[in-house]
Amino acid sequence: MTTPQPLRSRALRANLKFAVALAVLILLPAWSLGYWQGWLLWLHVCIWCFGLTLYFLKRDPALAERRMEVGAKAEHLPSQKRIQVFNSVAIVTLFVVSALDAGSRWSSMPLAGIMIGHGLVILGFLIIAVTLRENSFAAATVTVAEGQRIVSTGPYAWIRHPMYAGALILCAGIPLALGSWWGLVVLPLLLAGLVARLIDEERHLVAHLAGYADYCRRVRHRLVPGLW
Repeated sequence: MTTPQPLRSRALRANLKFAVALAVLILLPAWSLGYWQGWLLWLHVCIWCFGLTLYFLKRDPALAERRMEVGAKAEHLPSQKRIQVFNSVAIVTLFVVSALDAGSRWSSMPLAGIMIGHGLVILGFLIIAVTLRENSFAAATVTVAEGQRIVSTGPYAWIRHPMYAGALILCAGIPLALGSWWGLVVLPLLLAGLVARLIDEERHLVAHLAGYADYCRRVRHRLVPGLW
């Protein structure tokens, strides 16, 4: 399938902007260009983001288009705008606290902890990639597209929000990969924001997506199989 050049250009520009912003977010609080843990995580995340973007531009341009608009401004629901503002602040805080910790040496992370962090980042991105491959309607905003159908295969057969589960695992790996124990204290904020988002999203889907209520009855757990 041929990808329209404007979409490809927009997507790659968005990735470049994200890469620059991420570098600033990691390196500025640490106040050191020699922060190797920061550079390593930056490279790791950028490889995943660029790789997945190129893959879905080729495999599923419609999905790539749906993933272009992100953040509070892109949301249509007022409740989701508020939730996404909170989530954006929490994510920025996660990076800033972790980088400040590493730069100021408030705590000491062994190499094994850093590698575990990168392992969690890999696992999180893999879950997100499998989820996106399974569900072409997985937009970056809470909405119901024309012709959208219920997806109950792949990871959706186990939990209702596999992409959020992957994102949570990814975020858990970020402080460790950055060499910070203190960054972990931000994770409850991220969990709270994610739970608020998915509960509000489910209310919208039950009201506007035919069959979603039945799907919720069939697949009982939201984030963790057998738990919640």
